[in-house]
Amino acid sequence: MKFEHALVAGGGGFLGANLVKTLLRRGVAVTVFDNWSTGREVNFSNINDSRALTVITGDVSEGLPEVDADIVFNMACPASPPFYQADPLGTIRTCVMGTLNVLDWAHKRDVRVVHASTSEVYGDPLQHPQREDQWGNVNPIGPRACYDEGKRAAEAALFDHRRIHGTDARTMRIFNTYGPHMRPDDGRVVSNFIVQALKGETITIYGDGKQTRSFCYADDLIAGILALGESEKQIDRPVNLGNPDEFTIEELAHTVTELVGSNAGYTYLDMPVDDPVRRQPDISLAKELLDWEPVVPLRNGLKETIAYFKSAIASQT
Repeated sequence: MKFEHALVAGGGGFLGANLVKTLLRRGVAVTVFDNWSTGREVNFSNINDSRALTVITGDVSEGLPEVDADIVFNMACPASPPFYQADPLGTIRTCVMGTLNVLDWAHKRDVRVVHASTSEVYGDPLQHPQREDQWGNVNPIGPRACYDEGKRAAEAALFDHRRIHGTDARTMRIFNTYGPHMRPDDGRVVSNFIVQALKGETITIYGDGKQTRSFCYADDLIAGILALGESEKQIDRPVNLGNPDEFTIEELAHTVTELVGSNAGYTYLDMPVDDPVRRQPDISLAKELLDWEPVVPLRNGLKETIAYFKSAIASQT
């Protein structure tokens, strides 16, 4: 790869751990920096050769460690509503102060920043599918605003840092992603459905189930992150990373129960406040700039994720 030592802020979380393991497999030394609010050190328990891995406990909102890395991936911040809403002010600090600290750290050392933003910056989108030139439709005072508006402010900080300091910083807007290293209590729809199905529980569907999401398998998403990190093109816009295949929540529920072999049925509850009705990325820019698009079909990715959760649940009993 084009870098030898990566600092991964938030490297203990779901996507962070998948990124760290991919970097290690490709011969990159990695320093993980995490406050363990949602990340888990168990994600690294099966790494056979840990000599290239350093784990440091700390919080990006308070500063970054003095390490000699030549790229920093900012994956820090809870991404699941139950977790980021549990500490909304902490979420805002992580998004805004944490990102500013990452940018200042990188500028001081003249290294590249790859920042994880989110499709939630589009809010409940007014156009479909979502393109990077859309400004979004977000409730700035709702219960999800700590994350949605926090990530929007982080993008503003990143692009101002580029303009003022010339910092080599680029950002991706990540759409719904699933796969190994998700927590069983993650709270997002894929993990919820799989865990409920494996335990023989009724599947909980919020709303009428007709709302849509586009689900990207973790391996595909990590390939996009690394393509963004390695590209030597001038990337001065956010880039959507996600799978453009759109499914209703009911379709996801039926697929999960079929693959697990569950017949416990479904329960319908009210939609959470400000939950978007449709979500689908336009990935034309990622194809153009990064030569990237996802390749793992939903059923294949779900099979791998179900196998992971079976093992995770078994280890808890």
